[in-house]
Amino acid sequence: MSLNLWYRKPAEQWTEALPVGCGRLGAMVFGEKFRERIQFNEDTLWTGGPHDYAHKGASKYLDTIRRLLSEGKQGRAEKLAFEHFMGTPFRQKAYQPCGDLILSFPHHTKASHYRRELNLDTAVATTSYRVGKVKFTREVFASYPAQAIIVRLSASEPGQLTFTASLDSPHTRLRTRIVDGAHISLAGKVHRNPMTFEAQLVARTDGGEVTATKKGIQIQNANSVTLILTAATNFKNHRSLTANPTTKCNRILRSLRRKTYDDLLTDHLADHQSLFRRVTLDLGEAIDEPIDQRLRRLPKRDDPHLLALYFQYGRYLLIASSRAGSQPANLQGIWNDKLEPPWDSKWTVNINTEMNYWPTESCNLSPCHEPLFDMLDEIAKSGRKVAKEHYNARGWVLHHNTDIWRGAAPINASNHGIWPTGGAWLCQHLWWHFEYTRDTDFLRNSAYPLIKGAAQFFADVLVEDPKTGWLISTPSNSPENGGLVAGPTMDHQIIRNLFANCIESSRILRIDSDFRHKLSDLYKRIAPNQIGRLGQLQEWLEDVDDPDNTHRHVSHLWGLHPGSEITAEGAPALFKAAKQSLEFRGDEGTGWSMGWKVNFWARLRDGDRAHRLLQRQLRLVKESGTRMRGGGTYANLFDAHPPFQIDGNFGATAGITELLLQNHANEIHLLPALPSAWKNGSIEGLRARGGIEIDITWRKGRLAEVILYATRRSTQTIRYKRRQIKLQMQAKKAYILNAQLAPIN
Repeated sequence: MSLNLWYRKPAEQWTEALPVGCGRLGAMVFGEKFRERIQFNEDTLWTGGPHDYAHKGASKYLDTIRRLLSEGKQGRAEKLAFEHFMGTPFRQKAYQPCGDLILSFPHHTKASHYRRELNLDTAVATTSYRVGKVKFTREVFASYPAQAIIVRLSASEPGQLTFTASLDSPHTRLRTRIVDGAHISLAGKVHRNPMTFEAQLVARTDGGEVTATKKGIQIQNANSVTLILTAATNFKNHRSLTANPTTKCNRILRSLRRKTYDDLLTDHLADHQSLFRRVTLDLGEAIDEPIDQRLRRLPKRDDPHLLALYFQYGRYLLIASSRAGSQPANLQGIWNDKLEPPWDSKWTVNINTEMNYWPTESCNLSPCHEPLFDMLDEIAKSGRKVAKEHYNARGWVLHHNTDIWRGAAPINASNHGIWPTGGAWLCQHLWWHFEYTRDTDFLRNSAYPLIKGAAQFFADVLVEDPKTGWLISTPSNSPENGGLVAGPTMDHQIIRNLFANCIESSRILRIDSDFRHKLSDLYKRIAPNQIGRLGQLQEWLEDVDDPDNTHRHVSHLWGLHPGSEITAEGAPALFKAAKQSLEFRGDEGTGWSMGWKVNFWARLRDGDRAHRLLQRQLRLVKESGTRMRGGGTYANLFDAHPPFQIDGNFGATAGITELLLQNHANEIHLLPALPSAWKNGSIEGLRARGGIEIDITWRKGRLAEVILYATRRSTQTIRYKRRQIKLQMQAKKAYILNAQLAPIN
């Protein structure tokens, strides 16, 4: 199946450029003929420096804030909280661009036969065109093994490559240095901040002449050229800026001295494809048109292959922006060209960061989860200080945002910043990783200490509601909707999930039985989900939902997705109420909001509604400097909030997975919400809990065959429509079932 994004003209805007990345480094390739711009990022380049955001003494105001909320005095509670309960300062820091690699071709103003493309399978962005009789080709990839961005330039005739390669940056206090005749560096500093960085560029030529000057590396009459670009900062960890960026760059480039271009490409392909090729999705043949043209024709013309490409693009972006040793994927993954990016391009953890990682386990990209777990381990340390200073509680807490300095305190404004369940939600990802891998060493050494710490916090801060006697979370909010309140539904769903996972972890590991029993008692007393006067799932303790509220967040349906306490068979009344709430919210929204709704409708088993949302999400949007309501997709398939946020890409990939496979309800449910537009197709390599790998084929809208491969011994319930079969699965054995779920091997 074709996995190319291709175009007939260069990118005019940043959201038309093509992304490459290796976790730590990312680049956007514009594909211009006479002045190519390759804008690049290094994932530790941020504003600010090591900082403790905890507000000392904030806890002495906690009881008053709670009392004001219980008395219905929301405005006074928000004012008091803003003055005395927010982090210090109440703004966090911003992710930064690093620089630009500029390639200037003096005689390439007139060209023909132009094409630029990104091949998802090779993770190589290619630009090609002709000047006269000579075909010029540029290939760009970001190599995780090399920790560098590689640019290969070639011509169909010898001696035809003449150009200048230079480095630039939007930052100030820049210093260019000639390292040797084919090697330059650019060092800089973030304005009024302690962060420093350096980028180094090396040119290797076949034939011709090469000269390094402070204006760049000049190449004349070469047959082919390989450029190696790397970058680093003085970031050592979130508590220290004592690293030397020059030393980091030198170490990387020394390790590549004996690597030829073929070596670099071979290593890159082996690494990328070891992850990317784990899953294939076939929904039909590709239409041989540029991506922007295919986007314009939706939804008038059905294009199932485009949705399969969009699914794989999400997997591609996750591989490119989240690798072992890197920072996790942020609001823009790893790609940012602005000194003041939207929402600082931080980690917003009241859905956006979590959505980035929804496809990780089910889409067979488990290693890409590692940076998120590393960040959680660091946040737990700063979160312990916030738990103590703000709540006088044990354990650790994270509110709705964090940055590279691992801020955990509430920020921005009290009406949405005071939301204490961000860390608890992220703990779901630790549990998912264990469920999919059954790695008890990971559970014991990494997951359980963090899950327990988050549970300890809520064991201390849940309070009894004076009206109902239920345990509630207060103060909090239903993310970004309705202001500061006591007892939002989403909080209670997340806390129940956290407690259940902590209890089960304790049981599996046979430790902390006293704490396990305490959590079991608390679990039963948490305010339950409630059905309101309109048949809806209530968003708050009180039945005050507005049916005309079409807010982008649909927080109270967390228990439907990504939670699992609301299911058709297990809680039919709540399932029906959740559907009513989703109907009220409508099908519009930002890009990530529509991505979440795709997952909701998949869980509600309405594949055609989810399919309509996917097509709505793929509406072509032009880049604009203003923030707009109503999402879509940019020409390079980046999700448009707008502006660009990457979470919608990952949410859509996860949603397509949910249409084809669900296993959150103690069963492997095949094709639970197959859209009628996808008549024939197949998907290979999806993962299910318990270490199961699954291939599914369907014909004329019905299951044709499923192959299940067990990585470990387990008992699994397999379901298709109303049929069920229970399999006793042995490790390293494949099981083939037909449409009736009868074994055929």
